[in-house]
Amino acid sequence: MNFRAAFFPPLNVLLLTGIAALAAAENDKRLQLHPRNPHYFLFRGKPTVLITSGEHYGAVLNLDFDYVKYLDTLAKDGLNLTRTFAGAYCEPSGAFNIASNTLAPSPNRFICPWARSDRSGYANGGNKFDLTKWDEAYFKRLKDFVAKASKRGIVVELNLFCPMYEESQWRLSPQNAVNNVNGVGNIARTNVYTLDKNGGLLAVQETMVRKIVTELSGFDNVYYEICNEPYFGDVTMEWQHHIADVIVETERGLPRRRSKEPTPAPSQEGNKTSARSGMLPSSGEVGGGFGAAEGLISQNIANNKAKVANPHPAISIFNFHYASPPETVAMNYDLNKVIGDNETGFRGTNDLPYRVEAWSFILAGGGLFNNLDYSFTVRHEDGTFVYPSKQPGGGNPVFRRQMKILHQFIRGFDFVKMKPLNSALNAPVGGGARAYVLAEPNKAYAVYVAPAGEKPAPREAMVSLEVPEGNYRAEWVNPMTGKVEKRQTVKSAKGSVALASPPHLEDIALKLIKK
Repeated sequence: MNFRAAFFPPLNVLLLTGIAALAAAENDKRLQLHPRNPHYFLFRGKPTVLITSGEHYGAVLNLDFDYVKYLDTLAKDGLNLTRTFAGAYCEPSGAFNIASNTLAPSPNRFICPWARSDRSGYANGGNKFDLTKWDEAYFKRLKDFVAKASKRGIVVELNLFCPMYEESQWRLSPQNAVNNVNGVGNIARTNVYTLDKNGGLLAVQETMVRKIVTELSGFDNVYYEICNEPYFGDVTMEWQHHIADVIVETERGLPRRRSKEPTPAPSQEGNKTSARSGMLPSSGEVGGGFGAAEGLISQNIANNKAKVANPHPAISIFNFHYASPPETVAMNYDLNKVIGDNETGFRGTNDLPYRVEAWSFILAGGGLFNNLDYSFTVRHEDGTFVYPSKQPGGGNPVFRRQMKILHQFIRGFDFVKMKPLNSALNAPVGGGARAYVLAEPNKAYAVYVAPAGEKPAPREAMVSLEVPEGNYRAEWVNPMTGKVEKRQTVKSAKGSVALASPPHLEDIALKLIKK
């Protein structure tokens, strides 16, 4: 018996198998992790980084928000992502000192997955909700939103749940017993997203997830985030894993996405089944501890940074908020999944802090960035609202053009072949500035120099890189304007090059390509 032939396929067979798998992935137009580098996406056959500056998540649930104008603005500004909440959560006017908050609909202008009952008394106007019935007008609006985003090449992050930070949010939730006619949700707001203290809400949540995933199954431009900021409000990890299982179970049961692979071994958490599914608009066992998902699922891990431990196997995107500096990318890079920064804020209203956050995160190896843009409001869906100086974040037309510049810069590389390589820096860049290097060694290097402070001041940087010998073409790009401020050709001597940046007032980027 030829042991090697029996147990080790020939190299050409392995190569052909790999090529076939890559071709199959590229022919599948759905958003997915890139098969050659899962730190990035493959979308409609093209390597993709998701970069945007989007509204505060009320585009669907706020009936007064003109999402067509909003999506047209994102497309015009060259952005390809929007984040929106499903409707299990909304906010009161004035929450978090946000002026003209899209997530805070006016009275009687809130729409969500559940239909209104014939009984008056919802806290923000109109009738209470019946959690056993769907609001078909909501699903029509949701699908139209996703369809119009799809037409414009925009990916939708649909955030399914959000903790009740304060009593003011819980008072507005359809899940609160005072707002529904079903006798569920008579609990503390800190028990809403648990497996054992949820007051009958788990079945409601499971069924909402199944309904949404089923309704959106025909779209290629959606991924689901389980819960926004679950690290507040006592959202348990077991509950998050359970919701991930529900998403996977639902997708596995859809004809278009039925997997040919056997079901993976159960996950260690989140495999409990609710006892109340019979009262709701769909049925079937829930949970089951499923593994890899058919579509993409995101989990919001922490503010700033954290090391992900024991991740659910179905999670493809690990999102962080306020991830500046982007240390969390390096901390979690070995997960071989997309690391994202999908909310910014609380650093004033000027552009510089959020532009630095965006460029630093992407050049550190992140694959997704969403700036929370408060210039999008009802009646200003073109992103022209002038917010007060106390607004908890920024965003404006000029900033969105700067995000387009970042998008164009990274797409100027074959970025799926690149990886973070700060070890190539031979010395500090000077002036207290931070530098981030993304590289395809011996071919292409992207460098971003972030300023030490957040005020404009005359600056210069010296970037010294360890690179193989050869000639290189260098372009210094202004992240504010996209203008190439300086072009030069340099030769690597003894395995390194030193490049002096042009004078600049804020930040600067370098594109270095081997000739």
